[in-house]
Amino acid sequence: MRRVITLGILIIINFSLQTTIFGFHDISSISPNLLLILTMSFGLMRGRKEGMLVGFFSGFLVDMFFLEVLGPYMFLYMIIGYTNGFFHKNYMIEDVMLPLIIILLDDFVFNFVVYVVGFALYNRLDFSAYFFGIILPEMLATALLTILVYKLYVYINRRLKAKALRKDM
Repeated sequence: MRRVITLGILIIINFSLQTTIFGFHDISSISPNLLLILTMSFGLMRGRKEGMLVGFFSGFLVDMFFLEVLGPYMFLYMIIGYTNGFFHKNYMIEDVMLPLIIILLDDFVFNFVVYVVGFALYNRLDFSAYFFGIILPEMLATALLTILVYKLYVYINRRLKAKALRKDM
């Protein structure tokens, strides 16, 4: 129960920061994707199921507040969280390189899908301008923030695991 409450609070905090503070201080509408960092982190640390659930609720908030239809971001975050969970068994929690590489790939996939659905289907086909103007800067901003925030999520995950182990004893 403590894990669910903590993850709910983390999702709400990250959503609030992503849509307010990082939304106002962005450079040319580029801001780091905090919900993607959270989804990736818990997918790596806890596995496919938790990555998928964190992605589901992160995407749900984005869909609920910014789209007229529920589902697109929810599905995208959910798939990314589930996919990141495959690396759970092959990954050392102290390693920072794997999360950094994965967040770069996740952010590229995320923005590429947004480009295809939001631009290419409406015959706006200048991918190079979108890549260099939106995708690449956002990937770099998200990667830089991942380096800072990921350690916090590792600490929170360890505390939750320790409390769960003490409760089971």
